[in-house]
Amino acid sequence: MESELKDFDDGSTKDDRPLLNPISTSQPVSSENLDELEEKFAAFGRNDVYGLMGCGETPWPEKFLLGVAFVTLLPIRVVVAVTMIAIYYLICRVCTLFSAPNREEEQQEDYAHMGGWRRAVIVRCGKFLSRVMLFNLGFYCIRETHRDSDRDGKLKHTQDQSEEPERPGAIISNHISYLDILYHMSSSFPSFVAKRSVAKLPLVGLISKCLGCVYVQRESKSSQFKGVSGVVNKRIQEAHQNKFAPMMMLFLEGTTTNGDFLLPFKTGAFLSKAPVLPVILRYPYQIFSPAWDSITGVRHVIFLLCQFVNHIEVTWLPVYYPSQEEKNDPKLYAENVRRLMAREGNLILSDIGLAEKRIYLAALNGNSSLPTVLLQKED
Repeated sequence: MESELKDFDDGSTKDDRPLLNPISTSQPVSSENLDELEEKFAAFGRNDVYGLMGCGETPWPEKFLLGVAFVTLLPIRVVVAVTMIAIYYLICRVCTLFSAPNREEEQQEDYAHMGGWRRAVIVRCGKFLSRVMLFNLGFYCIRETHRDSDRDGKLKHTQDQSEEPERPGAIISNHISYLDILYHMSSSFPSFVAKRSVAKLPLVGLISKCLGCVYVQRESKSSQFKGVSGVVNKRIQEAHQNKFAPMMMLFLEGTTTNGDFLLPFKTGAFLSKAPVLPVILRYPYQIFSPAWDSITGVRHVIFLLCQFVNHIEVTWLPVYYPSQEEKNDPKLYAENVRRLMAREGNLILSDIGLAEKRIYLAALNGNSSLPTVLLQKED
């Protein structure tokens, strides 16, 4: 259920979260246990009309509207979306002709370091077509708010006004849906961290290389993760020092939530000690929630395409400049940025993550057993 574009971690394989250790015996999942799981894993729960897994009881008026949209609106949006992707692929193909990709190390290549008119065309067309794609999906108006650095004296760690502003090395965003990627492409066209399989996809593979994606095999262990962490931190430092370098966009929670919570951040991105730009996304809804959680992929796409109007609210916080203490302690740096985003975005801090999400989804998909420790009530 996770988005194709993911964040990297710091290479640690140890997981000492109390919800997961120790994993012992198992027991059948009853309706009472499932209710407890929904409360425990509220960050991944769906509260829209369609309910968990998109299989809830839907009112007849909504079923009628869904049916009408399915045979009218959905086909139009599919055709437009495929056309937009094909057009941008052709633009990227033309701009990369006779150009060799930048290779930072084995299995890492991109076209994001090209200069001149080629890069300008790729970026400007990418931003425009990403916004067209969002419009096609029903996001007709995007509400953006830019917070002042001294608002109520709460947004700290701003740079001395007498100094020349430092460029942030990365954009840090909460992660709710694959739609997050389209928004960030339309606003700042940054580089993402992607599954290695993305680079081999038809059409999308070349586009991801033009974005400058850093590829990671999520199933690989610590040595490969450390290599990716090094590449990402190098990119962050490069973006921090060179205004022409592509900026990194990182979803540090490692998976998506329903938009009301903020999970723990991976600390790898903070090893660079560079300033970061925090961004908070929300998808207000009345019927269908665009959050990529607790629902099958086919149902999510159908419901999204059949909803005539969708909404995005974006809050851009000031650049966060780490203190010397935070530079010396990446975990402190990560936690302080996370708490700032939670406070300013009115988000609930949660200590669960991708591992718990997989177990929760297994239960929703009919898995007959779960670790006993997960079903125990918290103190």
